Amino acid sequence: MSDEATAGGGPPPTTGMGALPTWFPSWAGKVAELYFSGTTSMFVLGGNTFDYVRVDDGEGRRYGTLAEFLAEQLFGRWDLVLHYDLARGLRCLAGRNEGRLREMVGLAGRRLGDLATLPKDPGTTLAALDRFVLKNAMADDKDRIDVAVIIDHASHVVPNGDRTSLQASTHLVTLLNWAASPYVKRQNMAFVLVDSRLSDVSDQLRGNPYVATVEVPLPTEPERRTFLETAVGSRPASSFSDFGVPEIAKLTAGISLADLDTLVKSSIEAGRRLDARRFGELKKRLIERQAQDLLEFVEPRWSLDLVVGHEAAKRRLLDDAALIRKGALDCAPMGYLLCGPVGTGKSFLAQCAAGSIGIPCVVLKNFRSKYVGETEGNLERVLGVLRSMGPVMILVDEADAILGDRQASGDSGVSSRVFGMIAAQMGDTRFRGQIVWVLMTARPDLLPIDLKRQGRAEVHVPLFYPSDEADIRKFLVVVARKLDAKLSEEDIPPIPQRGHLSGADVEGLVSRAWRSALLAGKDRITREIVHADAGARAAGDRRHPGVHRPRVPDSGRLGEGDRSRRAREAAGQDERHQARARRGVRPRRGPLTARPRRRCTRPARRGCRRAGGGAARGRCSRSPRRSGSRATPACPRGRARSSRSTGAGRRCRPVPRAR
Repeated sequence: MSDEATAGGGPPPTTGMGALPTWFPSWAGKVAELYFSGTTSMFVLGGNTFDYVRVDDGEGRRYGTLAEFLAEQLFGRWDLVLHYDLARGLRCLAGRNEGRLREMVGLAGRRLGDLATLPKDPGTTLAALDRFVLKNAMADDKDRIDVAVIIDHASHVVPNGDRTSLQASTHLVTLLNWAASPYVKRQNMAFVLVDSRLSDVSDQLRGNPYVATVEVPLPTEPERRTFLETAVGSRPASSFSDFGVPEIAKLTAGISLADLDTLVKSSIEAGRRLDARRFGELKKRLIERQAQDLLEFVEPRWSLDLVVGHEAAKRRLLDDAALIRKGALDCAPMGYLLCGPVGTGKSFLAQCAAGSIGIPCVVLKNFRSKYVGETEGNLERVLGVLRSMGPVMILVDEADAILGDRQASGDSGVSSRVFGMIAAQMGDTRFRGQIVWVLMTARPDLLPIDLKRQGRAEVHVPLFYPSDEADIRKFLVVVARKLDAKLSEEDIPPIPQRGHLSGADVEGLVSRAWRSALLAGKDRITREIVHADAGARAAGDRRHPGVHRPRVPDSGRLGEGDRSRRAREAAGQDERHQARARRGVRPRRGPLTARPRRRCTRPARRGCRRAGGGAARGRCSRSPRRSGSRATPACPRGRARSSRSTGAGRRCRPVPRAR
């Protein structure tokens, strides 16, 4: 770290912060600051840990792995740097300096023994390191050495989980003892645990006050530009790309340096020019791979000029787009809530808004998993990619089902933790104008109030079916243009269903009319074809009233004008029964049409102790129960099969099962 930090004995001095180079990444500066404060000696690094890191030496600028950066830069002046993973075991790590590596191997042999003979299992390795740490802490000042221990893939050593094995618990306690030891903090000893997914590392370790958790973010624009200058070298960027180095660095937000190297080297080596089309394809593929296919990159192809109707919503979105393009991010909203009945064009409006703003658009895919802890890890990785992509618009369709709720139960608290992570990110005002959330749902009443408040999805945009005939006519023409069909407003007949046609209904109407026109050998949709298609549709509704369910008028508000759940289920079941009857199949009994329970029809006898109900009217009130293929008797005391019984124990004769 610094010359002062290598001195043995005493707490690490805070004056060493000035020795850090200016090109150090921000996360490395945070680690150095926490260490020099003398309060933390154990760090957990997560996030973009498999990427390249700048490692400068006397030969010039170069890039290496994270472990090389730690060994050569952060701990470049320390006596011994040990690296451990399950595959290679414990070994010395000195980077590219061979002389330093030989000195480390000799020092480790004298203090720890031959590392090649040490077993690779974490239990034995941590036990040997524990003895070494104790000896080094109890040694004299002249015999103490500066030691750094790097544990790669830490989730396999101290995994997260409520109930871990005894071996994993032993590893955890060993690390916690090192982190809390005052003797370790008074000397130059540091422990760095590295894993790409912080959620897979034990939360007891990450939540300990003596352990610092540091996230390694994706590279910023200046870091990408510096890397491109190193990767391209003396070759001009115009020889393989339509973009310059500054433009590529700006357009590759959300891409790691390793993927950026692949993007540039593939164009240079393969001889394929990096034009706008190929750049868009590669960027889409690399971002989706960076997010492990948990995000779908959508390139906006339309703008708000293509949206028909919704004038108030378009005006608000256009004003916000103008502010974001001007750079007035403090005035931009944190998010939108698009709500309305099914088929009102919520997703299309959101994509058009992203096209008008001129920012990339991503769709949040299903990140939930059946394995313990993987859901939180997936979401953590997705949020890390989104934070580095800004500005970006995130589309969350069916938000009431995807985002979960704080009161969710039955999944060991996964939905609650997911909800908390998303709500915290949505309310982080540092990303105002950089991450724009667009929540879409047909049931805004089911969305938690925490997400609809000011500071999160703060702009509520209600959408309804078009009620103006001029808008519907224009809508039909635009949809025909989308389907590469020809339709003019003069060929559209009067529309009586104003206020009840969704976007899907309009597209289906135009699609059927265009199909009829193509079958008739015409190159455009005529008025006669529209009339004929509408008449055939109406005739089909009259012939099969049970197949095509009539539309329920919408009163203009969500949830009103709709039938109750039981009525909808009964109507749907009735339609299925009618369809089966037309095929000659006897309808099955469902929960809404089940045969009522039959009462026992035998006269009440002496000894039948069922009181009330049918017994008061001379009938037994007990309903016959089925047990396999034989019916049980009607009365509680009736077990005999004979109808003749004498004495006080007369019983009712059992009733056979109805067929």
